[in-house]
Amino acid sequence: MDLGSLLRAALLVIVGVPATWALARGVRRYVAGGYSAHRGLVFEKLILYPGLIVIFISVLMELGFSLTPLMGAAGIMGIAMGFAAQTSVSNIISGFFLLAEEPFKVDDIIEVGDVQGLVMTVDMLSVKIRTFDNKLVRIPNETLVKSQVTTVTRFPIRRMDLLVGVAYKENLGRVKEVLLDVAEGSPHVLMEPEPLVIFVGYGQSSIDFKFAVWAKSEQYLEVKNQLLEDIKARFDGEGIEMPFPHRTLYAGSVTDPFPVRVVVGAGEGDGD
Repeated sequence: MDLGSLLRAALLVIVGVPATWALARGVRRYVAGGYSAHRGLVFEKLILYPGLIVIFISVLMELGFSLTPLMGAAGIMGIAMGFAAQTSVSNIISGFFLLAEEPFKVDDIIEVGDVQGLVMTVDMLSVKIRTFDNKLVRIPNETLVKSQVTTVTRFPIRRMDLLVGVAYKENLGRVKEVLLDVAEGSPHVLMEPEPLVIFVGYGQSSIDFKFAVWAKSEQYLEVKNQLLEDIKARFDGEGIEMPFPHRTLYAGSVTDPFPVRVVVGAGEGDGD
């Protein structure tokens, strides 16, 4: 091993690694700007990892290492690792399916099973999600391909369905007018598509309506919370009752009524 080989090996590390990193980042920015951040992340890794492997092999060659025994050992190890890494390979292939289909992007909010959160990164093996209580959840790509994935922020607007119950004595036409007026008075509720008040059915203690309104996806929770407060305030102002659950005991017309006995406290009867 001569000084020239050492210098060339050092040059490969000092220049090659930063250059490969810069190229991968540049490709990522270009692809993210033209397509999506999701694809930018994947293309960055497709350039970075092979590039680093090429530099590593080149450095070994400059330092005088013979690659023939190494390749033979790598072949044997590759077979063994192939059986052990079936899950990883499946996740990588699933990652390409996610890239091609693109059911979600970085910064989208998705639901997978009982997990809901913001997509932080889309890697070759997994997708990392930050939940709303600030936890990091790693989901393998294969799981995402096999599972039902709901992209909450896929479209710019969302519909919220609020269940509203009123007492049986209320005028249903008046209830509908008040609900539509609440929607019209909210600055963030969209009038196109128009709000809907749908009769759901007769509940145990109330007549139930579905109050369906549209809002921008990023304002969903804010609008939902405000509407619930506005409905309660308007119903109180209009004298519309929102009943709590009631229970009525009925013995039937052919049975005796339930006996009722008034029990006087011991202290009250002592002086009688």
